[in-house]
Amino acid sequence: MKITVFAGGTGSAKFVRGLAKAVPQKNLTVVVNVGDNIRLYGLTICPDLDTILYMFAGILDRVKGWGIAKDTFNFQKMLKRYGLNPWFNLGDKDLATHIYRTNLIMEGLNLTEATKTLAKKLGVKTEILPATNNWVETRIVTSKGKIHFQEFWVKKHGKPKVLNIIYEGVEKAKPNPKALKSIAESDAIIISPANPITSIKPILAIPRMVEALKKTKAKVLAISPIIGDSPVSGPAGKLMKSLGLKVSPYTVAELYKEFLDIIVIHKTDKKYVGKIEKLGIKCFQTNILMKNLEDEERLAKFTLKVLNLSP
Repeated sequence: MKITVFAGGTGSAKFVRGLAKAVPQKNLTVVVNVGDNIRLYGLTICPDLDTILYMFAGILDRVKGWGIAKDTFNFQKMLKRYGLNPWFNLGDKDLATHIYRTNLIMEGLNLTEATKTLAKKLGVKTEILPATNNWVETRIVTSKGKIHFQEFWVKKHGKPKVLNIIYEGVEKAKPNPKALKSIAESDAIIISPANPITSIKPILAIPRMVEALKKTKAKVLAISPIIGDSPVSGPAGKLMKSLGLKVSPYTVAELYKEFLDIIVIHKTDKKYVGKIEKLGIKCFQTNILMKNLEDEERLAKFTLKVLNLSP
């Protein structure tokens, strides 16, 4: 059994952690969003890749959902002493990851190779792949110009009015060939419960990625990150509304309808089932909230059952 998972950050990490308990890690390939990647202090920082990496390594801060557990922030304090405004939190141990990655890239490795090296050093056996080795940034268009998604969400706390969302550099980006191979060879593709606008769409916007999903013989399943008219977490609601999209599980299904076979929505969202199935997409209901490790594993096992894959 081979499964490919499309992932963003926090919500994805929870689901993938549950999935990794249900199936052998070597059977999983995780294709990760790079639109959140940012360059700060001369370093290449990959928030979503690192969240997935730390999760598999067993060092993820589960309370915050990002960074390394019990990390310290002396680096941040020293930057403040120098009179800087370090709005993007980098823990001291986390900083080592960014320094090492940047050095690997400066030595000539691409992002996939650098990620593989980091994973090996941390004892991670699962294949973790950036969606592309090219530089792609999710940019939020505001009345004062374009800003990086991290600046919008972390520095400005998601407050600016959103006029548009663009994936800068995506037109010239090439899909990770290993990701395309994994999609073609998998028994199932799972779109994890991630922000559809800033976690999944930056992957789908890469040329040939949607085509690969349409061509694969594998069943493609998505888990809704929306319950009712609200996202489980993060700015998905505001961003969807800014694009003129209704915040609902149906909209998630519609965004993925070109390639989607199955969607899993929350147990209270029965009113969307018929409408979703009119799109030609099978719809299943369960509790999609993941409040603890048991919930994560339960949702993963339900997903495998829906896909007719035995854990």
